[in-house]
Amino acid sequence: MTVVVKIGGNTLRQGFTENFVQDLRKIHESSRLVLVHGGGIEVTETAEKLGKEQRFVVSPGGMKSRYTDKETVEIFTMVMAGKINKSLTAKLQAGGIVALGLSGVDGGIIRAERKKRLVIVDDRGRKRAIEGGYTGKITEVNAALLSTLLDSHYLPVIAPIALGDEYEFLNVDADRAGAYVAGALKAEKWVVLTDVPGLLIKEKLVPRLTCTEAKELIPSIGHGMMRKVQAAVEAIDLGAKEVIITSGLIDDPVSSALSEGKGTVVIP
Repeated sequence: MTVVVKIGGNTLRQGFTENFVQDLRKIHESSRLVLVHGGGIEVTETAEKLGKEQRFVVSPGGMKSRYTDKETVEIFTMVMAGKINKSLTAKLQAGGIVALGLSGVDGGIIRAERKKRLVIVDDRGRKRAIEGGYTGKITEVNAALLSTLLDSHYLPVIAPIALGDEYEFLNVDADRAGAYVAGALKAEKWVVLTDVPGLLIKEKLVPRLTCTEAKELIPSIGHGMMRKVQAAVEAIDLGAKEVIITSGLIDDPVSSALSEGKGTVVIP
């Protein structure tokens, strides 16, 4: 079985414990396992320490994202592919897992097209187009390379930096990176770890959704979870079999998601 796990910045800070590492080790012993990580909070903190103020924009659909100019993409790459990625890889190896720290740039694992223009909603609620900066739309995942690593029983740890058409570094959303990796590998399970139990509607957990139901709910979901639900639909459209959005702050979060379906399960 192929399992892709995505872990975000908030969950990394609170949930990347010895228990979590050993949970991944159990899964890795019996499955082909890939870990995709985020870490936007640490990028923001590092950028501000370096005197680079971060700008965030909102799309007409309500999606909030980092505006990535040339200096920001350099900081983003330094923190994501350097500090965070190598720290995670070292912790996994300390826990007995043969982990390989990578970014989407390495081996062209994630290729993307640089966005020429972004349509945003300004402070007055008006739509306007701005220069796209160094943000990418994912076009391809090198599934053959990942499969070779998985067949050799490595655990790839992937930072969400893509390689552009002109071989530039591009910022891609970690949820989307996880979705495309899961889709390209035709993963049986894509587990999205967050800091809440799953999709909550009126403070009640939604245990199961079809893609059609998920698409109908997207406009009414807050932007953080909206991105994850949208990515879940994308993953299934791309070939993943099932997505589980669940808390990464519980004991054995991945095992619980796989064996008990804890969280919100999204199916075709």
